[in-house]
Amino acid sequence: MNIVKRYLIKETTYSILLIMAALLAMFAFFDLLQELESVGKGTYGLGKIMLFVILSAPGHIYEIVPVAVLIGTIYSLGQLSRNSELIILRVSGMSILNIGITLLRIGLVFALITFIVGEAITPISEKTAQRIRIKAIDSVIAQDFRSGLWVKDGKNFVNVEQVLPDAQLVNIHIYEFDESFQMKAINQAKTGTFNGETWDLTDLTQTSLSKNNVKSTHLEKSQWKSLIRPELMNILLVLPEKMSAWNLYSYISHLNKNKQKTSRYDIALWAKLVYPMACLVMVMLALPFGFLQQRSSGVANKLFAGVLLGIVYQVLNKVSLHLGLLNDWTAFTSAVMPTFLF
Repeated sequence: MNIVKRYLIKETTYSILLIMAALLAMFAFFDLLQELESVGKGTYGLGKIMLFVILSAPGHIYEIVPVAVLIGTIYSLGQLSRNSELIILRVSGMSILNIGITLLRIGLVFALITFIVGEAITPISEKTAQRIRIKAIDSVIAQDFRSGLWVKDGKNFVNVEQVLPDAQLVNIHIYEFDESFQMKAINQAKTGTFNGETWDLTDLTQTSLSKNNVKSTHLEKSQWKSLIRPELMNILLVLPEKMSAWNLYSYISHLNKNKQKTSRYDIALWAKLVYPMACLVMVMLALPFGFLQQRSSGVANKLFAGVLLGIVYQVLNKVSLHLGLLNDWTAFTSAVMPTFLF
């Protein structure tokens, strides 16, 4: 790699990192303002709020990297164009194709960073942040229904009124059905804790139903073997869009085994796989800006156009995912369409 290419890579990378830092600071500030409303609830003080904001940062990094690549590359090329350095690069023997390939290398690096952050860091940091917040304000994990969480477990249906941040289940109702889908038993337990293979239930009441009678027994402790695992409870802590691809795949497999709809998680999985490639698309989208208005000081206009394009991409990406979910589009189409159009 010659000096000219190293210079181009250095200037572009610096601009991208600068834009990324600015966007990250903005999102962190908004998070801080939002969390300040919860100060004083339980033990949720300023220290834990700051920790929550810091742990939420990787999720924002994952979202803003493609936009930062677009704006940073446009800014870098705009500066080079303004100072006539692009002309010097061309005169020194770099064709537009060579410049594009060099920039694609930068895009590839940031695509890998996006993938690594989204797969290895964001799911863990997001889960930890939510657990800290929930524990501090003496709350439980939010549910979609007032009656709590409902899960299909083979032929059985399980209702859990509360799920604590450590994945402990509180007030469990297990409705067992036979082959003809007739209810045969109702089991109610006060708490459930996973021991690695099965769930340890406490204060269990078993009610067996038959055509002739109803029999009820009470046990202080009992074992419950179920397909449900604590990992599945992470769905309640982390949005599907911020889960790792492996966890999404595992949860989709669980839903498929229980013959449940997987559309939202299918779309999230494909978006997870496609989204990092947006960095490469953004680099190519930014390249023409360097060759517009080379003799005028149009950096501000180019930067504004870059910001506008970045916003349009993010909005279009969100809209496409939601429209795909509402209209039952294929997951691949919903996830790929915005990046393909750009």
